[in-house]
This record gives sequence, C-alpha cells and structure tokens, in this order.
Amino acid sequence: MTPDLVSAVIASYNMGRYLGTALDSVLAQDYRPLQVIVVDDGSTDETESILAGYRDREGLQVIRQANLGQTSAKNRGLSVATGKYVAFCDADNVWLPGKLTRQVQLIEERPGVAVVYGDVTLIDGAGRPRPTPKVRRYSGRITRPLLFDNFVTFNTALVLRAAIEECGGFDPALRMAIDYDLWLRLSTRYEFRYVPETFAQYRVWEGQMSRNLEGRFENAFEMMARFFAAHPEAVSERDRNAAWAHSLVSRARWRLRDGRRDEAWSDLRQALRHRWWDRRAWQTVARGLSAPSRAGERGRS
Repeated sequence: MTPDLVSAVIASYNMGRYLGTALDSVLAQDYRPLQVIVVDDGSTDETESILAGYRDREGLQVIRQANLGQTSAKNRGLSVATGKYVAFCDADNVWLPGKLTRQVQLIEERPGVAVVYGDVTLIDGAGRPRPTPKVRRYSGRITRPLLFDNFVTFNTALVLRAAIEECGGFDPALRMAIDYDLWLRLSTRYEFRYVPETFAQYRVWEGQMSRNLEGRFENAFEMMARFFAAHPEAVSERDRNAAWAHSLVSRARWRLRDGRRDEAWSDLRQALRHRWWDRRAWQTVARGLSAPSRAGERGRS
C-alpha cells in the first residue's frame, strides 16, 4: 500500500535568518511522499535569496503573496495542500528527525484521532538550549482542559487535513493564537493523541509576536467569546465560568507585576463575578494587598 501524502506548511515573514534552518529540518524528514509548501508573506529581508537556493528541491512549492499576516499565509498554504495529513513548522522553529514517520504511524493506529502531538524543547535565537518548563498534556476529547491552557504545541502537531477543512481553517478575524482557536474547534468534534516524545524545537527570541502579552490576552478573550458563542454546548456553564475566571486572574497577575494595580483589580472583580470561590483569584487578591504600590513606575500601555 502506498503511504499517504503529508503536506508541510511553512509560513514566513521576514524570517530569512531562520528560514533555512526550519526548511532544512522539514526537507530532511525521512517520510515520503512529502509536499513542502513555503508561503512568503511579503518579506522584505533576504527571504527571496534564501529560497532561491532551494528552487530545485523535489516536492517544494514556494508561494509569494503581499503581507497579509500569518493567518492568511497559513490558510494560503492549506489551500494548496493535497496531503491526507498536514503539519506546520513556523519559520523560526525546527522539526526533529523522524517526526513525520512516527506521527503518521501513531495517528493511523487510532481511528477518530485528528491530531497527534508531542513535546517541544526551547532554544534561543542562536539555537542554544534553554530551560523547558514541564507542561501537562492530554489525550482524547480535550475541550475542557484546553480552555485553561494551550498545551497542544503547534509545531509538534500532525493533523488530519479533512478535519481542518471541516472546521474552516484558521480564523482570519484573529491576529494571534490562531492555532489555539483551531484546536478548540477541532476538540469539539475529534480526539487528540498526545505522545511523550519530543518532535520539535521552539525558538525564543527578542521581538517575536508571542511575547506581546497585552495583545495575547486581548486576543484570547476575543477568541474565547467567539468560541463559546459558536459552541454553547461544548462545555458546561460551570466550566465556562471557570475558564473566564482563570484567564482574568492570569491577566490580573501580569498587570500586578507590571504595576498596573487598578486594571488588575478590575480583572479580579470580573473573575470573582464568574466564580466567587476561585482560589487563584483570592490568592491574587491577597498578594496584591500585601505588595507595595508601584503606580507610576511604568507607563500604561
């Protein structure tokens, strides 16, 4: 029997300094047949010259578009993907050898599973190892725990393409956490399978989008509101309130550390309206009351 085609999508914007490493890690996978799609989202750096060095590589397709953002770029890659399975490697990250071969084996062992994912290790801008925190991950129907933490690391996942298409791809209304939103929608229909194996390296470097905490929180609240509106029966009202409280407390803790006490208190009041007995909320209240005021130390953003 001929193995199923896997489509690998790399969306890149001005990531020329890392793109070659990411692309090499994908092309070096021992699984075949493999379709590799690079979407250059209007880069103005050395990306074009980097990609020119790969023009003769079998199975590689390069798409160039105006700068429309990561959501558009990933959806563009999906639109030309023809594999039964699809996987994503961000242009600043790295896949480890054997990732796809192992994951195809794992996903085909379990009918009903749409996503197989695993662990990741952190590296810095120069590719040196960084301490990697332990994350609790789950298998099966994971909607409830997923509401409290995005533990499905994007670059480690292999996904049934038909499932992504059924759920409508990445939501163009969102600017960040588009993978988290996709996992939530997929989790209402399919099972996930976690395996305690490391499949990728995640690069942490200055200036990357995921470090914009204020924007991440705003985007997360918008995403949750849209998800609950579209999937009112996905979890119980109790779980919805717990999820809102958890997110609000998380932002309150960050705002307290940033010296933004008034905004933190507003978040905590909202969290307690959702779940008045929330332990994390009351712990944060106590912490805030005991901490000296830092108002004025930092400008408001």
